[in-house]
Amino acid sequence: MTMLIPYASLAQVPWKNGGGSTTQIAVFPPDAGFEDFDWRVSLATIAEDGAFSEFPGVERTLALVEGHGMTLEIGEETIMLSKADPVAAFDGESPVVAKLSRGPSVDFNVMTRIDRCYHQFGRRVLSGESRFVARAPVTVLFLAEGDSLELCSDEQRINMVRYDAVLLDQGTTWTLQAGQGVIFIADIHYYDSEEDLEEGDGDYE
Repeated sequence: MTMLIPYASLAQVPWKNGGGSTTQIAVFPPDAGFEDFDWRVSLATIAEDGAFSEFPGVERTLALVEGHGMTLEIGEETIMLSKADPVAAFDGESPVVAKLSRGPSVDFNVMTRIDRCYHQFGRRVLSGESRFVARAPVTVLFLAEGDSLELCSDEQRINMVRYDAVLLDQGTTWTLQAGQGVIFIADIHYYDSEEDLEEGDGDYE
């Protein structure tokens, strides 16, 4: 069922180390914690340099929403997250240290447990009217930039403001109407068999 998730209705939870906060947007199962979710989508505000929590068995995608970004030291690899290159994907069990670039950073975070499901991340710039089809069993659409966005299908009309998200029914065609904006799309697919698991591994590279 299509469901609007207003940002204003969500709770911001400070980190224990005081280095930032997380706003959970959606999780499955709905009552899952950090140890037993299948997938999780959230918004994080990072206020200080520091290490990320490790999530063994989880794949992550991080996308810059607000700020100048950061340098991510992921094991022996270094990734620059910036407005020019705003998306990074990495293994949740890898040690990650974030070093901020000129101030706090707000980031969209998608996590999927690799033995159950996988995700594909998309970013689309909006200007005027466009068409969108939700093709995955689970699609989360998030308004990352722009004051407002209107989604219309044959049966429903949804109005969003910045940082709102919506869960969309698979196969539904939507007309998107926005002056200017950017949306993030997280498509989540479940494995139906061992064959699907082998095919899905390629999405993590």
